[in-house]
Amino acid sequence: MKFSIILWLLITPLLFSFSTTKSTAEKAPLPDPESFPIPNGIPGLLFYIQRDPNTNTICYELNMNKNGQLEGNDPVHAFWIRYPEGGMRKDLNYIQRKFAYGINVKAVGNEQYELRSVAYSKLPLILRKDAKNNYRVYTDINKKECVLSRVFIRIDGGTFWSPNVLYIELKGTETATGKIVSQRIKPS
Repeated sequence: MKFSIILWLLITPLLFSFSTTKSTAEKAPLPDPESFPIPNGIPGLLFYIQRDPNTNTICYELNMNKNGQLEGNDPVHAFWIRYPEGGMRKDLNYIQRKFAYGINVKAVGNEQYELRSVAYSKLPLILRKDAKNNYRVYTDINKKECVLSRVFIRIDGGTFWSPNVLYIELKGTETATGKIVSQRIKPS
Protein backbone atom coordinates (compact mmCIF):
# COMPACT_ATOMS: atom_id res chain seq x y z
CA MET A 1 0.00 0.00 0.00
CA LYS A 2 2.76 2.43 0.98
CA PHE A 3 4.64 1.64 -2.27
CA SER A 4 1.47 2.37 -4.32
CA ILE A 5 1.06 5.78 -2.72
CA ILE A 6 4.73 6.66 -3.29
CA LEU A 7 4.53 5.49 -6.90
CA TRP A 8 1.35 7.55 -7.45
CA LEU A 9 3.00 10.63 -5.97
CA LEU A 10 6.02 10.21 -8.27
CA ILE A 11 4.10 9.47 -11.47
CA THR A 12 1.15 11.90 -11.19
CA PRO A 13 3.21 15.09 -11.74
CA LEU A 14 4.88 13.45 -14.75
CA LEU A 15 1.56 12.56 -16.35
CA PHE A 16 0.23 16.08 -16.02
CA SER A 17 3.49 17.67 -17.14
CA PHE A 18 3.14 15.96 -20.53
CA SER A 19 -0.24 17.52 -21.23
CA THR A 20 -0.18 19.35 -24.55
CA THR A 21 -3.72 20.71 -24.49
CA LYS A 22 -3.86 24.49 -24.95
CA SER A 23 -6.71 26.91 -25.24
CA THR A 24 -7.71 27.87 -28.77
CA ALA A 25 -6.18 31.35 -28.33
CA GLU A 26 -2.77 29.85 -27.40
CA LYS A 27 -2.48 27.34 -30.25
CA ALA A 28 0.17 28.02 -32.85
CA PRO A 29 -0.39 26.76 -36.38
CA LEU A 30 0.67 23.13 -36.81
CA PRO A 31 3.89 22.70 -38.83
CA ASP A 32 3.87 21.43 -42.40
CA PRO A 33 5.13 17.81 -42.33
CA GLU A 34 6.97 18.39 -45.61
CA SER A 35 9.20 20.92 -43.81
CA PHE A 36 10.54 18.25 -41.42
CA PRO A 37 14.11 16.98 -41.96
CA ILE A 38 14.58 13.73 -43.89
CA PRO A 39 16.92 11.19 -42.29
CA ASN A 40 19.83 10.26 -44.54
CA GLY A 41 23.08 8.35 -44.34
CA ILE A 42 21.51 5.51 -42.34
CA PRO A 43 22.47 2.12 -43.81
CA GLY A 44 19.51 -0.25 -43.74
CA LEU A 45 16.92 2.47 -43.07
CA LEU A 46 13.50 0.92 -43.70
CA PHE A 47 11.15 3.80 -42.85
CA TYR A 48 10.74 6.59 -40.31
CA ILE A 49 8.03 8.22 -38.21
CA GLN A 50 7.65 11.93 -37.57
CA ARG A 51 4.98 13.59 -35.47
CA ASP A 52 3.94 16.73 -33.72
CA PRO A 53 5.03 18.60 -31.63
CA ASN A 54 8.66 18.62 -32.84
CA THR A 55 11.00 17.28 -35.53
CA ASN A 56 12.43 14.40 -33.47
CA THR A 57 12.26 11.38 -35.76
CA ILE A 58 11.92 7.66 -35.01
CA CYS A 59 13.92 5.58 -37.51
CA TYR A 60 13.49 1.87 -38.18
CA GLU A 61 16.55 0.13 -39.57
CA LEU A 62 17.56 -3.44 -40.30
CA ASN A 63 19.09 -5.11 -37.27
CA MET A 64 22.18 -6.88 -38.61
CA ASN A 65 24.58 -9.07 -36.64
CA LYS A 66 28.37 -8.74 -36.73
CA ASN A 67 28.50 -11.06 -39.78
CA GLY A 68 26.19 -8.76 -41.75
CA GLN A 69 23.21 -11.10 -41.50
CA LEU A 70 19.70 -10.13 -40.42
CA GLU A 71 18.92 -10.91 -36.77
CA GLY A 72 15.95 -13.22 -37.40
CA ASN A 73 14.53 -12.96 -33.87
CA ASP A 74 14.75 -9.15 -33.86
CA PRO A 75 15.06 -7.93 -37.47
CA VAL A 76 14.17 -4.25 -36.89
CA HIS A 77 15.93 -1.74 -34.63
CA ALA A 78 14.19 1.54 -33.76
CA PHE A 79 15.93 4.70 -32.55
CA TRP A 80 15.48 8.47 -32.34
CA ILE A 81 17.20 11.16 -34.29
CA ARG A 82 16.87 14.20 -32.05
CA TYR A 83 17.12 17.01 -34.59
CA PRO A 84 16.53 19.84 -32.06
CA GLU A 85 19.52 18.44 -30.11
CA GLY A 86 21.93 18.55 -33.06
CA GLY A 87 20.79 15.31 -34.71
CA MET A 88 21.84 13.11 -31.79
CA ARG A 89 20.96 9.41 -32.14
CA LYS A 90 19.29 7.81 -29.10
CA ASP A 91 17.63 4.42 -28.51
CA LEU A 92 13.97 4.26 -27.52
CA ASN A 93 13.34 3.81 -23.81
CA TYR A 94 11.21 1.00 -22.38
CA ILE A 95 7.93 2.94 -22.35
CA GLN A 96 8.48 4.17 -25.93
CA ARG A 97 9.25 0.61 -27.13
CA LYS A 98 6.31 -1.03 -25.32
CA PHE A 99 3.57 1.59 -25.68
CA ALA A 100 4.33 4.03 -28.50
CA TYR A 101 6.94 3.34 -31.19
CA GLY A 102 7.93 -0.30 -30.76
CA ILE A 103 7.30 -3.01 -33.34
CA ASN A 104 5.97 -6.51 -32.71
CA VAL A 105 7.57 -8.99 -35.12
CA LYS A 106 6.30 -12.36 -36.31
CA ALA A 107 8.28 -14.56 -38.70
CA VAL A 108 5.95 -15.76 -41.48
CA GLY A 109 8.48 -17.92 -43.36
CA ASN A 110 10.59 -17.54 -46.48
CA GLU A 111 12.66 -14.72 -44.89
CA GLN A 112 9.53 -12.60 -44.40
CA TYR A 113 8.28 -10.95 -41.22
CA GLU A 114 4.98 -9.37 -40.25
CA LEU A 115 5.52 -6.10 -38.35
CA ARG A 116 2.84 -4.45 -36.22
CA SER A 117 3.12 -1.15 -34.38
CA VAL A 118 2.51 -1.47 -30.64
CA ALA A 119 0.44 1.74 -30.78
CA TYR A 120 -1.57 1.01 -33.96
CA SER A 121 -1.67 -2.71 -34.71
CA LYS A 122 -4.41 -2.46 -37.37
CA LEU A 123 -1.89 -1.76 -40.14
CA PRO A 124 0.10 -4.83 -41.22
CA LEU A 125 3.61 -4.22 -42.50
CA ILE A 126 5.64 -6.93 -44.23
CA LEU A 127 9.44 -7.01 -44.14
CA ARG A 128 10.71 -8.97 -47.15
CA LYS A 129 13.33 -8.88 -49.86
CA ASP A 130 12.79 -7.00 -53.11
CA ALA A 131 13.92 -8.07 -56.61
CA LYS A 132 17.46 -6.80 -55.84
CA ASN A 133 17.63 -8.93 -52.67
CA ASN A 134 17.33 -5.89 -50.34
CA TYR A 135 14.93 -5.91 -47.41
CA ARG A 136 12.06 -3.42 -47.63
CA VAL A 137 8.86 -2.83 -45.65
CA TYR A 138 5.69 -3.27 -47.70
CA THR A 139 2.14 -2.17 -46.93
CA ASP A 140 -1.00 -1.17 -48.79
CA ILE A 141 -1.39 2.58 -49.30
CA ASN A 142 -4.61 3.58 -51.07
CA LYS A 143 -5.17 -0.12 -51.89
CA LYS A 144 -1.84 -0.32 -53.75
CA GLU A 145 1.19 -2.35 -52.65
CA CYS A 146 3.92 0.10 -51.69
CA VAL A 147 7.34 0.22 -50.12
CA LEU A 148 6.78 2.28 -46.99
CA SER A 149 9.14 5.24 -46.53
CA ARG A 150 7.49 7.59 -44.04
CA VAL A 151 4.72 7.81 -41.46
CA PHE A 152 3.58 11.18 -40.14
CA ILE A 153 1.33 11.42 -37.09
CA ARG A 154 -0.62 14.68 -36.73
CA ILE A 155 -1.22 15.30 -33.02
CA ASP A 156 -3.23 18.23 -31.72
CA GLY A 157 -3.25 18.27 -27.94
CA GLY A 158 -4.10 15.50 -25.53
CA THR A 159 -1.71 13.99 -22.99
CA PHE A 160 1.37 11.81 -22.99
CA TRP A 161 -0.71 8.64 -22.51
CA SER A 162 -3.63 9.76 -24.68
CA PRO A 163 -2.61 12.16 -27.47
CA ASN A 164 -5.30 13.59 -29.74
CA VAL A 165 -4.27 11.98 -33.04
CA LEU A 166 -6.01 13.76 -35.93
CA TYR A 167 -4.55 11.47 -38.62
CA ILE A 168 -1.75 9.12 -39.58
CA GLU A 169 -0.27 9.76 -43.02
CA LEU A 170 1.51 6.94 -44.85
CA LYS A 171 3.90 7.67 -47.70
CA GLY A 172 5.61 5.17 -49.96
CA THR A 173 6.50 4.09 -53.47
CA GLU A 174 4.00 1.98 -55.41
CA THR A 175 5.70 -1.26 -56.45
CA ALA A 176 3.87 -1.52 -59.81
CA THR A 177 4.51 2.02 -61.08
CA GLY A 178 7.28 3.60 -58.97
CA LYS A 179 4.98 6.54 -58.14
CA ILE A 180 4.93 8.17 -54.71
CA VAL A 181 1.64 7.41 -52.98
CA SER A 182 0.22 8.78 -49.72
CA GLN A 183 -2.86 8.15 -47.62
CA ARG A 184 -4.29 9.63 -44.45
CA ILE A 185 -5.87 7.31 -41.90
CA LYS A 186 -8.09 8.54 -39.09
CA PRO A 187 -7.43 6.23 -36.15
CA SER A 188 -10.43 4.77 -34.36
